[in-house]
Amino acid sequence: MHKAVNKRVLVAMSGGIDSTVAAVLLHEQGYEVIGITMKTWDYASAGGSRKETGCCTLDSINDAREVAVQLGFSHMILDLRDEFGDAVIENFVDEYLSGRTPNPCVLCNTHIKWDALLRRADMLQCDYIATGHYARIQNKNGRYFVGQGVDAGKDQSYVLWGLSQESLSRTLFPMGNYRKTEIRQMAIERGYEFLAKKPESYEICFIPDNDYRSFLKRRVDGLAERVEGGLFVDRYGNTLGRHRGYPFYTVGQRKGLDIALGKPMFVTEIRAQSNTVVLGDWGDLDRQAMRVDRINLQKYSSIPAEGMEVLAKIRYKDPGQAATLWQDGDEIHVEFSRAVKAIAPGQSAVFYEDGDVVCGGWIRESVLIESDK
Repeated sequence: MHKAVNKRVLVAMSGGIDSTVAAVLLHEQGYEVIGITMKTWDYASAGGSRKETGCCTLDSINDAREVAVQLGFSHMILDLRDEFGDAVIENFVDEYLSGRTPNPCVLCNTHIKWDALLRRADMLQCDYIATGHYARIQNKNGRYFVGQGVDAGKDQSYVLWGLSQESLSRTLFPMGNYRKTEIRQMAIERGYEFLAKKPESYEICFIPDNDYRSFLKRRVDGLAERVEGGLFVDRYGNTLGRHRGYPFYTVGQRKGLDIALGKPMFVTEIRAQSNTVVLGDWGDLDRQAMRVDRINLQKYSSIPAEGMEVLAKIRYKDPGQAATLWQDGDEIHVEFSRAVKAIAPGQSAVFYEDGDVVCGGWIRESVLIESDK
């Protein structure tokens, strides 16, 4: 932890328990804290069926401000709705229309929240920014990189692979060395029991009803009519039936296919150009390699020419699989030690060494496992 003497930190406060306790701990450690709540989205403007939830509600903003007032530090609101919509929402829609599965939280962290926080931190002459993420910042051999948080069940290093060296050098993660149970107890001991009782949201902030299909239909005029009636096919190209439109499916999906084939079937591939969705059995989801592009290197400035052994994660709650990396410019070729299931183009792939983020990137394509099928 950085020494707090004469240090000023801008803390992103969503109004939830983690970011609030982060601000409280930094205040107690002697930092000059300035709280900031980022307004990224008005869910009501999208025509959803549920009220806003999470960090964008008036209640959450008021909760963050109340803590700041009690502790005697400044609090402000930063309106990022235009930037968020342009970067995150448009990408989210474009990715589904391209047959990929987007990862909006990573994009938001990398290109919206951190950039906005650092710009405002500079304006306010803050040395650091801080968030309530469960992760740790490491600094070795002249490189800054994200390390996994102590609480494996809450670790959020997967969504932080895109942060630059500059961003990491000025970031504090007070939650990284604690478990969630400890944070809840800290909140209660400091009189913030109402925060400890707040339900946690695991949904995408701009889709609080968790219905991305309806969101796409609202955002893209006539989408359902344009894509309905495409074909379900098997891996040999045989027609199995008709679907509702390729953007409404994701690789690995089993439920909601609305087709009866006498056995469980899964989405194994999405072909946007022909509005075709490929179905297969559980074994057809196996892949042994993938290509990852637009990589961001953290722990090292490059991957050794002979390759590197890592633990690869292809989704947020993925326990990881041993793999070997080879770098090719701003791309990574990945070969797994054994087949993995449901690699979805558009998702993030994050690679670890001893719990540290080596690098991450966006999955471009997967390679079908060789077999005698």
